[in-house]
Amino acid sequence: MIQLRSDQYSFGRHETFPLRFGWLTKGYQAWLDQPSVFESDEATVKLGVGKNMVYAIKYWLNATQMIQSDRQSIRTSELGKSIFSPNGWDPYLEDDATIWLLHWLISSNPADATTLFWFFNRFHKPEFTMKELIDALKYFVSEHLSAKVSESTLKHDVTLLIRMYQPSLNSKSIPLEEGLDSPVAMLGLMEMAAGLKYHESKPEFRSVPVAIFAFSVVQLLVDSRASYLPIERLMRSDGVLAAPGSVFRLTEECLIAKIEEMIAWYPGAFSLREEAGIHQLYLVTEIEPIDLLRRHYIGADY
Repeated sequence: MIQLRSDQYSFGRHETFPLRFGWLTKGYQAWLDQPSVFESDEATVKLGVGKNMVYAIKYWLNATQMIQSDRQSIRTSELGKSIFSPNGWDPYLEDDATIWLLHWLISSNPADATTLFWFFNRFHKPEFTMKELIDALKYFVSEHLSAKVSESTLKHDVTLLIRMYQPSLNSKSIPLEEGLDSPVAMLGLMEMAAGLKYHESKPEFRSVPVAIFAFSVVQLLVDSRASYLPIERLMRSDGVLAAPGSVFRLTEECLIAKIEEMIAWYPGAFSLREEAGIHQLYLVTEIEPIDLLRRHYIGADY
């Protein structure tokens, strides 16, 4: 996981294009074939998109943590290689669990997807307008980041957030190409409310695949350098590291149900205990987070 830092942030690098189906597969496999593809004059031909979309594809590969790039190089992550290689676990996003995983990876990446991290971990108003989002994001940037970001850039980020998570295929006011939903829209985490308002949706606990939930929990435990965490910390972000309850928009009841499902899914790995009136989740055995994904994609006996 990536911690929120005041000097590491990203706004507007998506070129106003939400993540689209096929982009991660296309971008990752083109990079495997030609490591310099994103800097190549032939990138638009190889990827079959416009120049700004080339930048957007590279951006979303970073935001989803499939690659790690800087000015000198691009490197694959273990997750990128495992999922999007030609023989990877799910290179064409055929498993809904991968969509949930991508949502977690974006929303727990404040360095590359600052607005989305902020919305899912630090913005807690269940119903809101776009103006309220922009104003709240402006306040967050001014109070917590060493950044000067124009209001127009923040507005672009908020617009993109809504376009990514609020399904729009049936909207007659949006051109067909722009109305193609992002993969994460299918998760149902945001809906249109009355008037110009939106509201967050809380999925039934079974909607979040247990392996993806377990992956997020173990990532949080590992990066908190803790063998246990109170349920409250799994429910709500501390503002620095993401929290499963916040990112997946779970109620406390659903969170407990998901924890119980996780304990049954991976016997002997977790323990839920009450000490001094505080419920805490313990990691009983050492686990690498990616091993939980292998258990899902390959099977318990991989």
